[in-house]
Amino acid sequence: MLRSLYSGISGLRAHQTMLDVTGNNIANVNTAGYKGSSVQFQDTLSQVARSGSSAQAQTGGTNAAQVGLGVQVAAISTNFSQGSAQATGRSTDMMISGDGFFITSKGGQQSYARAGAFDFDSRGRLVSPDGALVQGWPAVKGVVNAGGALGNIRISKDMVAPPADTKSAVLGGNLPSDAVNGDVVARDVRVFDATGAARNLALTFTKTAGGWDASAADDNGATAGPLGLVFTAGALPPGTSLGVGTITVDLAALTGNAGSTTVAVTSHDGNAAGTLESFTMGTDGTLTGTFTNGENMVIGRVALANFTNPGGLEKIGSSSYRATASSGAATLGTAGSGGFGELTSGYVEMSNVDLSQEFTNLIVAQRGFQANARIITTSDEVLQELTQLKR
Repeated sequence: MLRSLYSGISGLRAHQTMLDVTGNNIANVNTAGYKGSSVQFQDTLSQVARSGSSAQAQTGGTNAAQVGLGVQVAAISTNFSQGSAQATGRSTDMMISGDGFFITSKGGQQSYARAGAFDFDSRGRLVSPDGALVQGWPAVKGVVNAGGALGNIRISKDMVAPPADTKSAVLGGNLPSDAVNGDVVARDVRVFDATGAARNLALTFTKTAGGWDASAADDNGATAGPLGLVFTAGALPPGTSLGVGTITVDLAALTGNAGSTTVAVTSHDGNAAGTLESFTMGTDGTLTGTFTNGENMVIGRVALANFTNPGGLEKIGSSSYRATASSGAATLGTAGSGGFGELTSGYVEMSNVDLSQEFTNLIVAQRGFQANARIITTSDEVLQELTQLKR
């Protein structure tokens, strides 16, 4: 039989594969995180019709005569170039700007993905659309151990920011030097104990001939003062403070100028327990929760993975990949650090398929298929001529 028949068949198979790959790319043009593939061909084994010979003193050398036996698919490569960003406005949607993959776990098996369209399940865990659990480093008391074991990222409304007792308060503003002796300025501060229970701390300033007397009392019965405040050029000495039980009230920022009374508590620590109200994500994947008590606390960090050879990853469906011997082991890290891209919340990465290129590939594959089909019909006509030599 003619070798051209089998060459044509190999061409049909190879270009059919190219059509399959191109069709899959076009089908996934709107798939978040999808990376397009391309086909590379190579020729198959060639049959030596005549061997070559080396040059002699009186005779020149000759080249080998070889007849190719067709084409085969050499590789189907994945293009991991960055896809365009699509704004979704959902805080759980994430996009990697640069290199790296999200890490997910399903049934105990880890996989990797570029698609960041995540949501919460009934347990408050961050999951992909197919139910895979997003992996990262959960925070313990607001601290993330980025070198520890990976775990599920959980963000739930039942999260609680622990209470903290008040240790200090800072006052600022002005006590008027031209006030009448005996005038009283009172300010209240809401403070907390270690269980988060609130109580009132009353601060009283009484005008005297030498300046002002400061005293304090809280609902637990602790009292302090009176402490004489003597202003020099309208200012108090550094370190001026009033101790009320376990609370230190810093008065050094007060001024004693003539005019308005603007004394106010500028800051104080301590808070009651609070539940999660909302969360934000930084470019390094750190999730920070805002709680009803006004506290901001880190609740976790999304982990990323990278590979020496991303092209060696195996596609396993659901826009996910699995590590192979060709890809190498995953290297874990934090977004924004060396070798890893930054994370952006409220966006997803779209497919990197270029439709103009894919339709061109579609035409090339179609014409290649037609040309190889022509090889078969031509070879068939030659065989028909052979069978008709004897009539």
